[in-house]
Amino acid sequence: MIVAGVMSGTSADGIDVALVQFPATPKPAKTRESVRGAARSRRPAQVSTQTSLKFLGHAELPYPADVRRLVLASMNSPRASVADLARLNFLLGDLYAEAVLAAQKKLQLKAELVGCHGQTLYHQGRPATFLGRQLAVTWQVGDGSRMAVKLGVPVVSDFRPADMAAGGKGAPLVPYLDYLLYRDAKIGRVMLNIGGIANVTALPPGATLDQVIAFDTGPGNMVIDALAEQLFGEPCDRDGKIAASGRVLEDVVRRFLGESYFRQKPPKTAGREEFGREFAREFQHACTLWGKEHDTPVEKKDMVATATAFTARSIRDALRLYVVKKGSRFSEMIASGGGTKNPILMTVLRTRVGDLGLTVRSSDEFGIPSGAKEAVAFAALAYETWNRRPSNVPSATGAARPVVLGKVSLP
Repeated sequence: MIVAGVMSGTSADGIDVALVQFPATPKPAKTRESVRGAARSRRPAQVSTQTSLKFLGHAELPYPADVRRLVLASMNSPRASVADLARLNFLLGDLYAEAVLAAQKKLQLKAELVGCHGQTLYHQGRPATFLGRQLAVTWQVGDGSRMAVKLGVPVVSDFRPADMAAGGKGAPLVPYLDYLLYRDAKIGRVMLNIGGIANVTALPPGATLDQVIAFDTGPGNMVIDALAEQLFGEPCDRDGKIAASGRVLEDVVRRFLGESYFRQKPPKTAGREEFGREFAREFQHACTLWGKEHDTPVEKKDMVATATAFTARSIRDALRLYVVKKGSRFSEMIASGGGTKNPILMTVLRTRVGDLGLTVRSSDEFGIPSGAKEAVAFAALAYETWNRRPSNVPSATGAARPVVLGKVSLP
């Protein structure tokens, strides 16, 4: 069957749609009543480690400028209109459906099932006190029912809460796909995805599912993008041109690498709550303060160059501390995500992880374009959910057990 995976990440730069071929599956239930009956009569199977897939193609569609502004303003916002958030939930459902239709038209293919991650507005993976209770919470918007009706096929969405209900952090979820695609009997591999947040999956040679190490290392494009927008009015540092013309303030890099997040052991997850607007403002202020203390003018381009170096160093340090330890047998890093389009970031990263004995490769070399990988992942997760199989990786998320992810909306 053909499954469409839909992803819009924390950078909020747009919608990625991937169409993926999976083995045929029994005909889907036609009614909500039959789905409920199946749920009562069948217990979830074990995590499948043998699912095969074939990447068919993908499409990237930018958010309209006004939608992106609202999405960014709503993320981790201390004040937001409930009415606007409800409207945004339905609007994004429509935009996701339109993106799937556009991808199907481009590729001349038709999906039988859709897996949609939705747009994260808030993610708090660690429990905190709320009205006398300890809660870890997450919220992705983009209504699955509107998608299902518009597309005429079932939609699986809202993947993260099931893992959190089982005691996990709800992230990362991509390690399931990494395990399917990249495990090798002889080669130890680290998969790095650089979106708004950077995350890694580490697979030792011959890894079993319970040996997977995966976590968010910290910021990917998030701080770089925020400074590019605040200082230059650009949504990102395109091709790393701003960073290439600036200098790195090493003292500032070292200061922020001392933040508490980087001292937390995996499993751990991060988002705009840790590295969003407030962090970017603090980072900018620290760069300015360094210039005053050293009686040296700090230019705006220096701040972007420093953020780029900080991102690369945070990834390298996470690998050194928690993955590539003495005696470990990792030799390859497979990179994906929007950050791979930044040649300055990738050049610094190659040098830094090269010191750890890792050769950097691209997911494109393995048949999946770097910008499509997360969309492919949510196609795979939807396929597993439709077949009532768990697809979280407890060693990555911290969940007590494997669980079936997501909620199913029928047309």
